[in-house]
Amino acid sequence: MLLRLRVMAALVLIGLTVSGCGYNTIPTLEEQAKAKWADVQNNYQRRADLIPNLVATVQGYARQEREVLTAVVEARAKATQTRVDVSQLTDPEKLKQFQDAQNQLSGALGRLIAISENYPDLKSNQNFLALQSQLEGTENRISVARRDYIEAVRAYNTELRTFPGMIWASLFFRGNKPMAEFTAADGSQTPPPVKF
Repeated sequence: MLLRLRVMAALVLIGLTVSGCGYNTIPTLEEQAKAKWADVQNNYQRRADLIPNLVATVQGYARQEREVLTAVVEARAKATQTRVDVSQLTDPEKLKQFQDAQNQLSGALGRLIAISENYPDLKSNQNFLALQSQLEGTENRISVARRDYIEAVRAYNTELRTFPGMIWASLFFRGNKPMAEFTAADGSQTPPPVKF
């Protein structure tokens, strides 16, 4: 009976020690980063879903702007074809390809919105205004989702490289590699020229 009680106490003590030692931190942070990545993808998909309606609305007013409309449609197609699933989050090249496709779409959308300045009727169209507002909201959501993903990846990568996480990583999570982060697009540090 006394031996059984000691074994039970030892198991409880081991359980408490293991639960408080950080073994679960790496998988927990990895799953949080994957969830944040899903949020990023969800918001990019929301933007892609809004684009056909926006293009159709602008098309009704600006038929001669075919080049810009075609660029938006092509950029959307490329952006929706470029996918990064959670197994590829450790590949910086795949993440860069995804980011480049999304940046190309952002640029095309910026040109599309700029067209509205040339068409006063379009600027005051309720459908266009509603779609533009939804698109702006989606861009904000994308920014927040990317920020949250970057923070989750930072926490995960830090855990893999610091004590005691690096011990757990070397013993039990050898297959876990640091995840890639978003980087700023080329030229994003240069402020745009302002002309009056």
